[in-house]
This record gives sequence, structure tokens and C-alpha cells, in this order.
Amino acid sequence: MRVGRHEVKISNPEKLFFPERGLTKADLVQYYVDLAQCALNHIRRRPFHMKRYPNGVEGDYFHQKRVPAHPDYVGEQFVRFPSGHSTIFAVIDNAAALAWVINLGCIELHTWHSRVDDIERPDYMLIDLDPTTDGQWQDVLVIALVVREVLDELELPSYPKTSGSTGLHILTPVRPELPFPEVRRFAKAVAQEVERRVGDQRVATTTWKVADRKGVFVDYGQNARDRTIASAYSIRPTPDARASAPLRWDEVPGVDPAAFTLETMRRRLEKVGDLTAGMWRRRVSLASRFAALDLEPADPDRFDDRSWHTALEPWV
Repeated sequence: MRVGRHEVKISNPEKLFFPERGLTKADLVQYYVDLAQCALNHIRRRPFHMKRYPNGVEGDYFHQKRVPAHPDYVGEQFVRFPSGHSTIFAVIDNAAALAWVINLGCIELHTWHSRVDDIERPDYMLIDLDPTTDGQWQDVLVIALVVREVLDELELPSYPKTSGSTGLHILTPVRPELPFPEVRRFAKAVAQEVERRVGDQRVATTTWKVADRKGVFVDYGQNARDRTIASAYSIRPTPDARASAPLRWDEVPGVDPAAFTLETMRRRLEKVGDLTAGMWRRRVSLASRFAALDLEPADPDRFDDRSWHTALEPWV
């Protein structure tokens, strides 16, 4: 298919990727091409982690960090890990590169929190509301409003979106001035303040050990180096091809994540526009806000952090 100035080969375009909905690989590629400018806003200039479903959502998948042989419109970024391993990630900066990586079976868009201009300093903070058990969606929505309250008091912008799975993501764009461990430390204090205000561990918890949790996990750990989330507008590997959809805050109390899918997101954009447009122009400093959460001052040189994630080694 022709994407911009480039011809992108789509192999087996009629292969069913979402059998329950009758959606093919070609449908998935076309979705991402149609929404490329919105999606690229969030994945551009970031290391791209491939989670490949070559036979669709009902088939096996595998993780691949090292970019395979690729056309010149796909970028690359060398990264070294604390273990001593290194790899070269894909960097997806244009619609043709996006179509290329989707053709490899990457249903989701997984990228780092940092961009290649400063790989060790993220440019957003994430609070991930992750249900522990079924039936906690209403608690997720209640907690989300508490997260917003805390961030508002810190004068931090907040952008909610459905995860496309069972949870809710709340992103704060930040200046890339602090390393991952410090952003994580700040996010942990935010999460603990949310937990304190909710005041019920059966509703909201920051308990790290899964077996000890009952409430929704207010997850700050996703701010560690090498962690990824499905970005805004990403399709998820669910039977209904659900999407990670940006929300207005006034939508949050009654939102149904099942309303946002590969089949509905174009109409959603026509109706409300890109709710994250301009988001990256609102990046703020976290360093000046540590004291507001009774934290020790931020250390811009703290890079040796045990929270670095290496669970996906060895490399594919």
C-alpha cells in the first residue's frame, strides 16, 4: 500500500486478526494509517518495543526489542541495559514506519517514556490504575478523580485515557530533566497520597505484592526505565479490538471502555477531535514540586536505580 511517499508491503492482508469481529490485518493497518498523526504524537522519537502477534489475537505472540532488517524510513536507537546487554530498537516517526511495524504483527504500540534525544529522562509521568479483581471498574473511576485532585493541587496537567484493557492511565507530560528513578519516586508519592485520601485498602492500594492486594493498584512502578504502556490510540489484543482512548475528565465518571474499538475510534475522533493535541507543549517541571509531597529534593544525576526493568531478557 502507498503510505505518504513510500510503498509499504503488507503480507497476508486478509489474514483474520480479530476473528470475533471479522477484522483482518489490512483493517488493522488501515486503522493506524488513518489515525497516524494522532498516534505518532505519542510514539514519535521513542524506542519502540515490538510485541508481535503474527497470527492475530488468537495466536501466540512474542516480544522483540531488536529491530529486524528494515527500510530506511524506519529509525533505530541503540540502548544499553544495566545487565550489560544492549539492543537496537525501532523508532517509528512516520506513517509508513507505523504501517511497516503493524505488518509485522504489532497490534499494540509499546514505547518507552523517554525520547531518543535524551533516552535516560522520561517526558511523562504515569499513574496506572490497575484492577486487582473483576468488578472494580467503578472503583477505578472514583480513584481517577482523586488522582486528578492531587495533580491539580500540584498544578500538574493530567490526561486520562482508557488502557484498552481493564484499567485507566493518567499521564502528566513533564520536562525531560529528571532520570527515571526520580520520576518514579515522585509518582510513588503521588500514588501514596491518592491511597491516603481514598482511605480504604479494599478500594485503592499501593501494595506491591500482588497476593496482598485487594483494591485497585495505584501503580507508580510503570515509571521505571524500560517499562512500556500501550500508547494513546493503540489497539489492544482483545477479541473486540479495543482501543486505548483519550478522555475528557467530564467523561471519566461514566466511561465504558468497551465503547472504544478499532471500529469506533474514527467516529470518536470526528466527534471530539484529538483530546491529546497540544499535550506535549504542556510539559512541566517535576523538580520544583518534590517539596510539596514532603520528598527530598530531586537528584538529576540519579541513574543507578534497581527499578530498571530487565524481565524480558534474553533478547529476541
